[in-house]
Amino acid sequence: MLMIRLARFGARKKPFYRVVVIEKERARNGRPVEVVGTYNPRTTPATVDFQRERVTYWVSKGAKCSERVEKLLKLPVRAATTEAAPA
Repeated sequence: MLMIRLARFGARKKPFYRVVVIEKERARNGRPVEVVGTYNPRTTPATVDFQRERVTYWVSKGAKCSERVEKLLKLPVRAATTEAAPA
């Protein structure tokens, strides 16, 4: 069974997560089938970046989301802003 869950990266006390599609029985940081996003809780506000079309593809193929990933998916999508550099 496939799961969409977080894999922890980063240094000690400085977590950074990748959202991965992985076999349920594999270790937390085992080799994933695909990386479909990132989550950085250390920024204010926390940075969440998903490839939503890939997440919906894997869910349609039977992958289950972890509780934390489901909560992150429900967050509103922020529009990309482009700011001009000061002259």
